[in-house]
Parts: sequence; C-alpha cells; structure tokens
Amino acid sequence: MSTTPTSDSPTRALLSLLPVRAHAGGRSAMTCRHRCGDACSRADGNTSDNDYFGDIVAGALSRRRFLHASGGAAAAAGLGLWVARPAAAEAPAAAAGGAPEGAGLAAAGGPGHRRPDTTLWPRGFEGIKPVASTTDSVTVPKGWTWKPVISWGDPLFDGAPGFDIDEQSAAAQAQQFGYNNDYTTLMMSSPTRALLVCNHEYTNDELMFRITDSKDLSVEQLRTIMAAHGMSVVDVTRRNPLSPWRYRKGGSHNRRIHAHTPFAVTGRAAGSDLLKTSADPTGRRVLGTLNNCAGGTTPWGTVLSGEENVDQYFNATNAPKDRLETLKRYTTDTAGRGWERADTRFDVGAEPNEPHRFGWVVEIDPHDPDSTPRKHTSLGRFKHEGATVAIDPDGTVSVYSGDDSRFEYLYKFVSHRKHRAGSSRWARRHNLELLTSGDLFVAKFTGDGATDGVHDGTGAWLPLVVDGKSAITGMSVPEVLVFTRIAADKAGATKMDRPEDVEPNPVNGRVYVACTNNTKRTPAQVDEANPRPENKHGHIVEITPAGGRHASREFAWKLVLVAGDPKDPQTYFNDFDKSAVSPISCPDNVTFDSRGNLWIATDGQPGTLNYNDGLFMMPLDGPDKGKLSQFLAVPVGAETCGPVISKDERTVFVAVQHPGEVDGASVDKPASRFPYTGSKGPRPSVIQVFRG
Repeated sequence: MSTTPTSDSPTRALLSLLPVRAHAGGRSAMTCRHRCGDACSRADGNTSDNDYFGDIVAGALSRRRFLHASGGAAAAAGLGLWVARPAAAEAPAAAAGGAPEGAGLAAAGGPGHRRPDTTLWPRGFEGIKPVASTTDSVTVPKGWTWKPVISWGDPLFDGAPGFDIDEQSAAAQAQQFGYNNDYTTLMMSSPTRALLVCNHEYTNDELMFRITDSKDLSVEQLRTIMAAHGMSVVDVTRRNPLSPWRYRKGGSHNRRIHAHTPFAVTGRAAGSDLLKTSADPTGRRVLGTLNNCAGGTTPWGTVLSGEENVDQYFNATNAPKDRLETLKRYTTDTAGRGWERADTRFDVGAEPNEPHRFGWVVEIDPHDPDSTPRKHTSLGRFKHEGATVAIDPDGTVSVYSGDDSRFEYLYKFVSHRKHRAGSSRWARRHNLELLTSGDLFVAKFTGDGATDGVHDGTGAWLPLVVDGKSAITGMSVPEVLVFTRIAADKAGATKMDRPEDVEPNPVNGRVYVACTNNTKRTPAQVDEANPRPENKHGHIVEITPAGGRHASREFAWKLVLVAGDPKDPQTYFNDFDKSAVSPISCPDNVTFDSRGNLWIATDGQPGTLNYNDGLFMMPLDGPDKGKLSQFLAVPVGAETCGPVISKDERTVFVAVQHPGEVDGASVDKPASRFPYTGSKGPRPSVIQVFRG
C-alpha cells in the first residue's frame, strides 16, 4: 500500500479534537450547511402518496439471501486482486476534438466492441484496506502513485494572479480554477493533449476566508464565492503517454464559467412567463450556473452539467404568498446564504421567478471558448445530480438524470431528432440541437416476486411531456418543465433513496443508478428497490432497458449492491462471497472501464463506517462478479468525485472535493493540508493516479 501524507503532527492533533461527520446521512454540519442548505434537518419537499422504492425492494433482498444460502453465490478468497479479463469496448472517437476519457464508450450505446490494447494493469491491482477517517492522505495501491493536476486558485490565464488565500477577489477568482471540483471529464485530441472539464459545486466559506460565520462575509467575498462556482475548461498536456498530466496556464481553450456567465435558454419553457425577470423580460437569457454536481459527456463533444442544490442561494423570506407552495416543493423556502446582499436577484421577494432559472441541465462546448452555454428546459427542472447520454442503434438519444434528494425520482429524456454520426461541421451543428426538443419521463418501479435470480422487478417510464404535449392533467408544458417534481408526483413515480449518478454501461448495455442513502425512510416506507429503513449506506440498482433500447418505455431491474459493512446481513454484493469484499458506504458517482467493470466513488463513509471516502471497483460479470475492491482513499473530510478511467487505461482521475470539511475546522485551524505538505490549508483538487 502506498500513502502520500499531506499533514503534519499538529494537524493530527487537531483532528483528534474535531468531530467528524456527525450529521444525518454521514455528513458533517459544515457539509450540510454549504452543499445543500442543511436539507437533512428540514422536512422533505415530497409529500405525495406515491409508492416508495423501499417497499418494492425488501422482498427482492429476501429472495437474494435465499439464493445465496442455496449456493448461488460465487466463492473467492482474498481482497481486491483484479485479473484483467477479456471483454468489450472502445467506441469511435467523438466529434470535434476526440472522445472523452472514460465516457466515449457510452456514446456507442451497447456491447460487442473490440477490446483495446492496454498496459494499465496487466496484473490488476491489490485492493487497499479501509482508511481511518482521521487520516490526512491520499492512499493508493502498491505500485501506484498520485499527483495533483490542478487545484483551487491555480491561475488559468496569462496575467492571472497566483493563489493566495489572503489576497482573494472576485476578479482574480474568475481567472482561477474554481472551488470544490466535482464532475470531471478528459477529452483527448492526441495522446499528449486533452481538455479537462470540471464542475465547481459549492464553497466552504470558513475554509476559503478567515471567518468563523458566513454572515461575516463582505460583499466582495460573496462575489468571490460566486466566481468560485460554475465550471472550468483547462488545456492539459503530458510529455509522452507514460508521463503524468499537467495543466497549461494560458491554454487556448482555458475558460471559467461562473455565477455571472450568460446562458441561453432552450426548449419549450424558454420564453415562458415563469422564466421572465426584470433583468430578462424575454425569459431566454440567464446569468450563471450554480451547484454543478455530476454531469455527462456527449458523443458530439460537449459537456453536460446538472444544477443540483440551487435552492440554498435564494432568500425567500419575502416571497409572494402565491409562490410558497412551489418554493417549498423545491425546498426554496429559507433565508439563503446572503447572496442577495451582493446581487438582488437572489431575493425571491424582488425576483420571484429567479429560482425557476436554476435547477436545469446545462451544456457547454469546451472546444469553443467563445460559445454561449445553454440551459435545456426540455430535460426538466429538479435537483439534477448529472445527465448521461446513451444512443440507440437508430440514433435516438436518451439522457438519464437522478433527482438527488430524499424520496425523489429518476428521470429520462428521449430526443425527437436522431443523432448523426461523424465529425463534419454539418453533423455537429445538427447534434448540438438534440437536447432542445424531446419527451420527458419519470420512473415507476414494480416488484414481480420472481425467484429466478435474473431480475427483481420491472418498471415503466411514465410520460410527463410527449410529442410536445403535457401528459399531466391541469399542467401546461412550461409548468411541467419548470415544476417537474410536482408533475412527477401527479404521474405516480416511485420515491427513491436519493438517486444520484445514473450511468449507462458501454459494455453490457445496462444502466446503473447510485442511490446514496436515506436516513429518514421508515420501516413502513421500505420497498423492493429501496430495501432498508434508515438507509444510511445506500445501494445501486441495475436497469435493463426492454429490447436493449434506451428509448423503450419498459425495463427490468435488480439490485447489484446493498452497501455497508459486509458483516451486516442486510448487505449484498451481487451474490459474491461477502468475506472477500471491501466495506463501502454512500455510493455517489460511478463510471466504467473498457471491460465494463463498475467503478464507484463514495460520499459519506466517515460518518457511517468511520473510513475516509474512496474509489472502488466491482466486476459485473464473470466469476468475480460482485467482488468489490477499494482502489484509493481520499484525505480527511473529503469526498471522491469524478471519477475518470483514462481511455488508454494508464491513469485514473478523481476530483478530491471539500478536503478538511470537518466541523470546527477553519483557515487558521485546518483539518487537512491536502494536496501540499506545509500548505496553509486544504485546496480542492483534481488528482491523477498512475503506476510509478
């Protein structure tokens, strides 16, 4: 096991005094306050009588335990040795600059592709042991090492100032890499050149500035925080295919997108009265993107980003009474984070429609720094964890997205237009319009009582908007798209345990849904697809589209992981021997390698298992199916985001978000010094892990 310490003994001494992740769902109070506006402590917005996924899953787990006890599980010994096995998969390069690393496979939409030559892990990797939650280091397998690629505050442009925690400004931050990096993708143009695109979800005010309370922030500090949100596009290079990557200051594609970047609005809600404000009477131009969590990379060379916990930025104290019901359904009913002091549009009393202009899937073209990013209203408005693309053989495009809140829903958008293959300017111009028009659905899960071990239930995609018409009685198309949660309530969708990342597997053609946790699910709300009350560890659902077509309206589903300590009888690892797997909790982001193995990033293990969060790998087929191994662990207080398995499979990238996010920590009393030994405090960073 290789560890790279980033802390010294005073930091360790401080950690012993600081509480770690005590809030519901395994998070610290600091996390809850800044990421989602302390949503855990508030009442859930969804008060519908719709079925609970947990009610559907309980029977499935019972059947799985019976199959396991009857000898249906694969037996194996030892933790985490992956021997490479033949399987599928390399998709054609994406248009306009090459395929995204680890994401281009999804563009192909199915199995049967040639396995690429690779030398990344001919002997596999030896899984690491769980790492204590007070450890301030990145831990990687024996024979591997890690290096930062880029960190918060690194200058992107010629003339931009270098990072200095005591010399921050909005103007400087708009030219520097943003804070709390989340979704990450690498888009290759050659073996040694690529574009790194990264989301910046939220900020930790006490770790950015020398303050003890966010109420003490000056207006300039608030504007700096606004500039630290959004997205970054960065040119990265390496000397040769065996060298580590580094970012290029002054790269021709470098770009910062933040809370004041102009966005165009597309789709059937564009121009509606629900989106009009005093600054934008057309309802077609929005300033900024906020709380960008996970995302997706399209086959046509653009990047999608989901706006998630946007409610926390708005002060609804003086909101009009006729808006209170819809604001509450989106939990936009609090005093916010004080942003209205720097920009009055965040005062709902002054601008009642401004909250409607956030909570969308946005699309940027990283190959054109002068292009206008867009918000696609046809994909619905809710707390998008991300948006991932799958293409059927006939060219139909489907986009999956989870609504990351307790008891919320799983959604799918299906395009009206067909994808056009090729890299011509004409094809790309056509493909750039694919997400502007289509049908929107929400998932309904059903348990079927099957005992054959093939699947645990069936499901249907319930229509919300189809053929340009509302499928919800009493709601217009713009209303369905702006108030999608309310439309899904009326449609009868299944309540889920925080459906986060939703990813199509490029090798087996199935779709995987990470349900992170739900500590407020009661025993009466358990169902087959959400199997546990007080579900603090989460689970992963596998969906098989009917006929192998993502655009189909029916699907089968089963559980492949019920997370937690393997010694817990409630856990399940796809029928694998639980004495030979790693503990895991709170699955968040997922991705796949060329063999179709599932890679899982976690968010919340310090508060549930007392281990640092990490990145895990689990085969989905073959004799090692379900054999979960841990690949890396991030430092104290951090979350594992990304992740990206490079196309040449020589490098694994992860975004280390909110390192040192521990209650009581501050700039003057940091709980972490990641990624640089001796630094004044932690800096969220994208890192690379490679053999060496």
